[in-house]
Amino acid sequence: MKTIADIQALVETFATERDWNKFHSPKNLVMALSVEVAELMEHFQWLSEDQSQNLNDDIKKDVAREIADIQVYLARIASKLQIDICSAVTEKMQENAEKYPVEKVRGKAEKYTAYQNDSSNG
Repeated sequence: MKTIADIQALVETFATERDWNKFHSPKNLVMALSVEVAELMEHFQWLSEDQSQNLNDDIKKDVAREIADIQVYLARIASKLQIDICSAVTEKMQENAEKYPVEKVRGKAEKYTAYQNDSSNG
């Protein structure tokens, strides 16, 4: 199993071999990332909730490719900005746990501000 660091090294080597580092500014990478996210969204745009959870094999393969493209750009942006993805995700999940305490949000989809200071919801 590859780690995030392995993926970052693979992507770095790929870009370096092609002399693409000069094009890979954080700004350009974020713009490219947004395009890939839009391409992923296209696969789900007109599906029902049920259809979106039961993709056929061909669509699932296309979705996997788009997710891979997204991960490549995320890995590249993090490398360029020297951000440790694992640490950033861990820290963000700790923040989310504080903003969304289980006893207040279980089974709810509202943003944390909807119940943040509401003692009647918990």
